[in-house]
Amino acid sequence: MDVVLVQPEIATNTGNIIRLCANTGAALHLVEPLGFSMDDRLLRRAGLDYHDLASVTVHPSAQECLARVGRARRRFAFATAASVRYDTAAFAPDDVLVFGAERAGLSVTQLATLEPVELLRLPMRPGNRSLNLANAVAVVVYEAWRQSGFAGAADPAAASPGHGLTGESLTQGPFDR
Repeated sequence: MDVVLVQPEIATNTGNIIRLCANTGAALHLVEPLGFSMDDRLLRRAGLDYHDLASVTVHPSAQECLARVGRARRRFAFATAASVRYDTAAFAPDDVLVFGAERAGLSVTQLATLEPVELLRLPMRPGNRSLNLANAVAVVVYEAWRQSGFAGAADPAAASPGHGLTGESLTQGPFDR
């Protein structure tokens, strides 16, 4: 699965998406211009040490990005005005998920560059602002990964000691102390 962010503006959102992609095995593609430097301390902080674990590529244009990921692959773009809900799509492991910038989303011109593309939306309550970009990407990436049976996910039984849940945390909540 490939995630494409077209002209992302906020370093912390992109840092969180880098971390998400590292943890789900998705490749991340950033289409310029970016609203931040890839050396931004907020990007590094949000992405922590995941930058080395994620596949991140910066492209000068959407056309070059599509050439890199392959024009023949299915593309899903996300827009608040789309009529089809994201959870009705049957995602495949080689799909490309395209998201627009935080403030403007994907423009008509950008969508035309992506043709053919299926437009999807995340349902929201009326009158609310759109979800944060990192949250929207996480919702969709996890749904797509769930549909593939969480291929490549870690086996919790093989987790190393000191990581994950302890007996105490299984029986006692944070407010029970």
